[in-house]
Amino acid sequence: MKINVNQADLIETVHGTEAGGAALADHPAKLFVETTTRCNLNCLMCVKQNRGSEVCEGDFSPELFSRLEPALPGLGALILNGIGEPLMNPYLESYIQRARKLMPAAGWIGFQSNGVLMTNLRAISLVDSGLDRVCLSIDAIEPEQFKKLREGGEVESVDRALSSLQSAMKQCGRPDVKLGVEFVAMRNNIAELPATLEWAARRGARFAIVTHVLPYDRQHAGEAIFCNVSDQALALYSAWRAKAAGAGVDINRYPEVRWKYSRTADEQAVVDTIEAMKSEAERQGIMLDMKKLLALEHEHLEETAAIFSAAKEIAEKTGLDLRLPEIALREQRKCSFVEEGSAFVSWNGDVSPCYFLWHRYDCYASGWNQIVKPRVFGNLQRQDLLEIWNSPQFRSFRGDVLAYDYPSCASCGLAPCDYVQAEEFEQDCHIRSVPCGACLWCAGVFQCMR
Repeated sequence: MKINVNQADLIETVHGTEAGGAALADHPAKLFVETTTRCNLNCLMCVKQNRGSEVCEGDFSPELFSRLEPALPGLGALILNGIGEPLMNPYLESYIQRARKLMPAAGWIGFQSNGVLMTNLRAISLVDSGLDRVCLSIDAIEPEQFKKLREGGEVESVDRALSSLQSAMKQCGRPDVKLGVEFVAMRNNIAELPATLEWAARRGARFAIVTHVLPYDRQHAGEAIFCNVSDQALALYSAWRAKAAGAGVDINRYPEVRWKYSRTADEQAVVDTIEAMKSEAERQGIMLDMKKLLALEHEHLEETAAIFSAAKEIAEKTGLDLRLPEIALREQRKCSFVEEGSAFVSWNGDVSPCYFLWHRYDCYASGWNQIVKPRVFGNLQRQDLLEIWNSPQFRSFRGDVLAYDYPSCASCGLAPCDYVQAEEFEQDCHIRSVPCGACLWCAGVFQCMR
């Protein structure tokens, strides 16, 4: 099944100018292909280190790549990475060369890497094959901190990789290749963000992606710095908190006084303030989880906001294209993966819709332990990609996601419920069949190269 698209159609598809256009087109606009699950580092934030992970090690084969080829003429982007280190796949350059021949000129090919294996010769080989973008992982520039976060790695490796790539761009006459960095924000490294961005920009980085860490267990959750309530709930709560403080009312006493039969005037003022806040939230259609709101570390949130503001200043000064995550969960959700017409292909040929549902793992992102299972719509060993993409099941799934008629579990005071914790997910409390209620990518706190 071959398709032909002109450049104007491609740009329209990639940007989704029509309602559901990219998601419901007869070909994907973006492909995320896991070239390998093998890696030369042991990073603490990687899903492979998670006890619930069932990731087997293997490489994406040339035979499987051939099953992608009918979809390549319609692609706006091919991202050649997943859990592993792409440079460990010996066929990487051949995949790039083949894709470059079949993809439209407007499309781009890239991957993320830890940079350790990026020698001068490898950089030339990659740039010469048609690579357009490389994003290198760097979560600190202080050497010991870097080694702690990325076991087996050194900040000098990233420095050498950037230098090798810049030299290759000159030697191959490819000044258009974009170099970038990704920073995983955690409690123990967030203060280094502005300096890290400046360091990267001085070494040729043109873009930077900042994402929050995805916690995999209760202990790991302590590293997360995003606020696990919605932005609208936080704004409403902050306004009422300030108003209460101005009136001498300490709303943090609410758990202590709410069940008291006999209250003092001060205690009644606390309850009245919270009830008035809840009433306003109900009028505005905002769900409040008072337990989470009252437990917020406001000083820490303000500190994170200040660091993000400093990062923006560095980006403006250096010309760095910076993508920062949200600090609180976005109430108005947006699934960029589905909206932009993405498909995700595992090293073994399984086809999934997004990062959230790509692999099996345990996660603690919403404040409880949740088992996330992959959603697979077919395998390239049995069908080519366009057959899988256009199957009624996959198309229906994408349409259901676009409806956004599923709950936001992180904002629900009753979560986790039996629906999301079921051994086999069948439906949520909205009677929808997409297991997206606990996804925080669509809430804006997790980001990736896309």
